[in-house]
Amino acid sequence: MRTKEKKSKHWLIALLCIIIILPITWILFNRFEGGDPSIKLDLLSQTIGASQELSISVADTKSGLRRVWIGLLQNGRETILLEKDFPAKGLISRGIKHEEALKVKIDPGESGIKDGKAILRIVASDYSWRRWFKGNLTYLEKNIIIDTKPPGINIISRFHNISQGGACLVIYKLSEQCDRSGVYVEENFFPGYSGHFQDKNILMAFFALNHKQEPVTKIFIEAIDSAGNTSKAGFNYNIKRKVFKKDVINISDKFLNWKMPEFDIYIPQPSELTIIDKFLKVNQDIRKDSYNKVIELAENTDKVLYWDGVFLRLPKSANKAGFADNRVYQYKNEIIDRQIHLGIDLASLAHSPVQAANKGKVVFAGSIGIYGKTVIIDHGFGLHSMYAHLSSYNVEEKQMVSKGEIIGITGITGLAGGDHLHYSILIHNTFVNPVEWWDKEWIKNNISSKIDDAKEN
Repeated sequence: MRTKEKKSKHWLIALLCIIIILPITWILFNRFEGGDPSIKLDLLSQTIGASQELSISVADTKSGLRRVWIGLLQNGRETILLEKDFPAKGLISRGIKHEEALKVKIDPGESGIKDGKAILRIVASDYSWRRWFKGNLTYLEKNIIIDTKPPGINIISRFHNISQGGACLVIYKLSEQCDRSGVYVEENFFPGYSGHFQDKNILMAFFALNHKQEPVTKIFIEAIDSAGNTSKAGFNYNIKRKVFKKDVINISDKFLNWKMPEFDIYIPQPSELTIIDKFLKVNQDIRKDSYNKVIELAENTDKVLYWDGVFLRLPKSANKAGFADNRVYQYKNEIIDRQIHLGIDLASLAHSPVQAANKGKVVFAGSIGIYGKTVIIDHGFGLHSMYAHLSSYNVEEKQMVSKGEIIGITGITGLAGGDHLHYSILIHNTFVNPVEWWDKEWIKNNISSKIDDAKEN
């Protein structure tokens, strides 16, 4: 009997041990977990400017977040940017928060932080019982540079004469390399490019006025460095007002019956539009789409000045329509539409060979809405030439072409009423008057002399 009682007591003790020890073991195993908290820092640049907000996320999926500390260490001085403690559910429980997104503002001026090297330190701990119940600890340190000084802008080129619908070049020098700089013409930004001069801090920016912008237009240079510090600088410029001519175009049924079928690919079929409504859709909606397509293509430019000297025009050609002509469209003696002609129409013999106006890289060769078969050439630094209404072309995208090289044949594709070349020049996203680029003296006075003078500085 006694032996049985002893065995029963042993089993009872063993069972109690299991009931007590296993949960305790499970609790200790979990509470002494060794997974460190994670820290993610969204630091776009190593350089911190006059005021910058950092995005930081911390997480701990097991024990939960206990504490986050963020500070700057510079020359033995510690500046606390943020301290935050997170609550727990109970005395022996885990933390309530398992992840947190933080916004931390660094304002050197208010914090007494000086320009120069510093260390950004982030420390996060959790509710693990490790480290004598202080939790697992994660350190993240980043070497940064405090830079609160805006970049200096020195205008090198002296004369900046520009016409309505015209182009201009400004050359300037920055005190430091910047992430972004260029010319603002009102809200339109024209980027500056380095690389043409031996000094990488000397930049060139081609900019333009559209045909609507008059002498009151505001123009200035802006530079933003890697720390986000911004500088603006004005420069002397003179804007010449220009009056563009008006042109009346009579739309006939013969023209409509001849041309509109070409645009069926752009209009859902079957279409219940009358032929004149179809023309208006082409002249308005498809014209706008074609314009946007060209502007999109002209955003692609190489940081190389490919071209040299005066631009060529179609040999033995006459101007049939001018730049920024205000076109009035009439049908049966009634005005049905108004549009602006953003190029020059050049007519010679039918199917005349078309030359590349200057050296450059082909960025497009294909069909574009109202322009028909089109070639666009990038001449570098945001300058492009466009050749439209071609009957054919013999170049392809990314092909380098020489000045005077035959790239296509004139034609009547697109919204052309006769065989001719529609020729345009663009500066970045703005159509400008091609006549300037055919003028040797204009090129010399407004472009090449500025570049030559800058090389001497």
